[in-house]
Amino acid sequence: MTNPRPRIGILTISDRATRGEYEDLSGPAIEAALRDYLATECDYERRLVLDEVPDITDAIRAFAEAGCALVCSSGGTGPSPRDVTPEAMEKICDKLLPGFGEKMRSASLEVGVPTAILSRQTAGIVGQSLVVNLPGKPASIRVCLDAIFPAVPYCIDLIGGPFLEGNADVVEVFRPQQR
Repeated sequence: MTNPRPRIGILTISDRATRGEYEDLSGPAIEAALRDYLATECDYERRLVLDEVPDITDAIRAFAEAGCALVCSSGGTGPSPRDVTPEAMEKICDKLLPGFGEKMRSASLEVGVPTAILSRQTAGIVGQSLVVNLPGKPASIRVCLDAIFPAVPYCIDLIGGPFLEGNADVVEVFRPQQR
């Protein structure tokens, strides 16, 4: 029996997109970027949820239980009262990895987004899934993923997930050399 293809969950957190008031552009932007970065063939699953802590935690839990090695969310990381993704992360994650958020904010500042300091993006681990919170703005998704993706496959290795090979033509994945 062959190993199943690694699974990746993509979660768009948006009241308006969930209600059909506008098209979700963030989820497809995340999937397009990940398909560029990964040489490993993966199965992708996308979901839309309201900006509510129980909806977010339920979706992340479902992705983790379904065996998603990586879950990328978009939205809900700002300072407005409806932005509750970090609060959901605190409830669901076994460990938080704040360095991911620090790197994404730094990358956004470097390309001239002064409001990046308002973002509360983070990452964390749920079981054997790495969960990364990305901004809601589709144009910022690639900036943030470019900054953090070199560390993503190795992080997944460390938590017992599948081996994900990067596309060397697009991104240089970091893994320490064996001694």
